[in-house]
Order: sequence, then structure tokens, then C-alpha cells
Amino acid sequence: MAKTVISTFNSRDSAERAVSDLRSKGFDREISIVAKDDQRAQTRREREDTPRMGGDPVFDGTTTGGVLGGLAGLAAGAGALAIPGIGPIIAAGPIAGLLSGAATGGIAGGLVDWGIPAERGRYYEERVKQGNILVSVRTDDKKANEAANVLRSYGSQDVEIH
Repeated sequence: MAKTVISTFNSRDSAERAVSDLRSKGFDREISIVAKDDQRAQTRREREDTPRMGGDPVFDGTTTGGVLGGLAGLAAGAGALAIPGIGPIIAAGPIAGLLSGAATGGIAGGLVDWGIPAERGRYYEERVKQGNILVSVRTDDKKANEAANVLRSYGSQDVEIH
């Protein structure tokens, strides 16, 4: 039976190191990352003052790639989404598909689809709103504790297995 190991980091560097270690231990496509994309929101504000050509701002589209940086490179399927009540986020890994399909339900709605109780999903959504990075691993029962221990070893907060 599949389990979801979920946690948050208040440091991008710690999250990157944890994800890298998880990958070195054989976790790969099971890893998901969700983080607020504050730089993208800032760039959107800056674009409002950017010279326009044909009605579109002159913009090269590199912001999301720069924001995703090392985290997205560590998980598959990275993308940028706008979640009502949260704003722009980046999501990588299997959760990206859940969130894009359930954008109106927010992060909490996507987590419920993975068996996270609604109350805890709202808690993790709030953590992302506050600027924390959510890292989760969807794996089998036998490997869930190993993933949780790796996340803890890099300073993750609120590690839970569901």
C-alpha cells in the first residue's frame, strides 16, 4: 500500500540537500516539491512597468526557470501554477499533476487526493503560504520510514507519514 511522507523546510538549501539524498537512496519519481514563487510574483509586478510590444510585455520567460533552480532539477515534471489564495507557486514531481488538476482546491485539495487528512492538508498549505518548502515522497510502506528519516536528518519540520 502506498504511503505519503510529507514535511516542510524553511530553507531551500536544506530542502535541496534532502531531495538530493533521497534520490541517491533510490527515490526519484516519487518526490514532490511545492514552494511559493515569490520571485515570479515580483517579476509580474515589474512587467507591469515594462515596455510593451504589440500589447505584450517584453519578457524572456526565464524567471520560472531561475526560481526552480536546483529543487526542480531534482524532481520530475516541474511547473508554475497560480493557486487561488496563495498566488504563484512552483510544483515538481507527481504532486504537480494533482495541483494543476485541482487548482481551485489548492494545495490542501491535492494532498487530500493522496490520503492526507483535510485538516493536515490545510496546515501544509498554510506553511507554503508562509514561504516554507513542502517536500513529499509517495512510496510503499517498507520505504516510508527511510524517506521520513532522510527528511528529518536535513532539518525538515512536521514530518508525517500518511
